[in-house]
Amino acid sequence: MLDTSPPSPAVVVGIDGSPAAVEAALWAVDQAVDRDVPLRLLYAIEPPHLGRRDHRSLTHDFVTAETAVRAASMAVEAADRPVKIEVEIVHGRCVDALVAASKSAAMVCVGALGVDGADGGRMGSTPPALVTRAHCPVAVVRGPRSTPTADGWVTAIVDGSADVDVVLGHAVDEACRRSAPLRVLMGRRPAFPEIQDANLGAESTRTATADLERSLACWQTRHPQLDMKAVTVPGNPLNYVARHARSIGLVVLGHLAGDQLYELTPLTDEDELDFSVLVCEEPSAP
Repeated sequence: MLDTSPPSPAVVVGIDGSPAAVEAALWAVDQAVDRDVPLRLLYAIEPPHLGRRDHRSLTHDFVTAETAVRAASMAVEAADRPVKIEVEIVHGRCVDALVAASKSAAMVCVGALGVDGADGGRMGSTPPALVTRAHCPVAVVRGPRSTPTADGWVTAIVDGSADVDVVLGHAVDEACRRSAPLRVLMGRRPAFPEIQDANLGAESTRTATADLERSLACWQTRHPQLDMKAVTVPGNPLNYVARHARSIGLVVLGHLAGDQLYELTPLTDEDELDFSVLVCEEPSAP
């Protein structure tokens, strides 16, 4: 009888042979250890653009996949953390394979650049396509400074939508894991009178910040040791992220805000933009 049970939960990492994928695997280690689940390294052998592959091409593709997952596995083992490593090599498009894996995964992690985005420091095509379809949180990892033990704020961007509790839950967990400050950021659209009167605008910002602080009070009570601060800014909150990019280690976005990934990547030059992005899962229906 065929075993049709779903795969066991794991933190899944998309491997493609790039240095960014190895960084994603290293970033994911603590995520797997803290959840007491395996770290699964997933490589998808892309289908040919035209026609079928011959035996030699298939063999070459499989050897390439084995080499990539072996390199990532060796890097994880060198980190000397108590994590079980699993390897999965599948045939299919990378995004489709990761979306399928996300149905049972605790989290999916991918490198920001990857093979298709390694030129010019811009994001590859996989992360934006993945975050809109995934069934679990997706971490888009960029740079060694964004490892969970590295310095840098955790910055959660909230907008009052239904997934605010999901965003805050992940942001608090990540801040506690890193022993990092948490900045909860909300943008607001100034009313027309505020544009003409700076004092009125400043007062409105203070009021909005006080409202946000009250909504965070229960989280602060549960985690009194956490350095948590509410920040309200007029306009697009990504402008705040751009100004403080050097101080940020991780940005946490809601599921519906996943399309802001492309906006986050070109905000600053490559050396300054060294934080990762965690896009939360879609909130459960009430």
